[in-house]
Amino acid sequence: DVKPMVKAAIDTGGEKLVTVVFSDGSTQSIDANQGLALGGGVSIRDTESPLEVEVSLSYKFDSVHASNADITWTRWPLDVLVFYRLDPLRLGGGITYHLNPKLSGSGAASGLDISFDAAFGFVLQADYLLRDNVALGARYTSLKYKASGIPGSAKSDGIGIVFSVAF
Repeated sequence: DVKPMVKAAIDTGGEKLVTVVFSDGSTQSIDANQGLALGGGVSIRDTESPLEVEVSLSYKFDSVHASNADITWTRWPLDVLVFYRLDPLRLGGGITYHLNPKLSGSGAASGLDISFDAAFGFVLQADYLLRDNVALGARYTSLKYKASGIPGSAKSDGIGIVFSVAF
């Protein structure tokens, strides 16, 4: 059974990529795993088997907005996850490949333009099945971003909450 699916996730954690200091002295940071992800793909499941495969592509982003500048952190995670269903739970994991990771700025931060190499990592995920094809869960993601053409890297280990629906 192959069904289209959509998902939304919010993640936190990872090393700090950038910290913005505002005129009032307050700060706001963007961490490597931080962001909101919206995406879709397919869920592949044989109803006679407890195994399920989910393949999805998402757009993941986070930003800091100030009166004179914006900083945005974007990437395209491609996830391939295998789950074992123990109704009402779904436990699994797999690989993630983040395409086109980019940290960019505008306004007073327009000089900020850092592209990162595509990065492989892994995901562990545990979901509670609200209905047969509706899941709410927690996930752990681990990968490392390396900036293109400059030394250094940023670990993107962190946790998140994910909601998915297969049709």
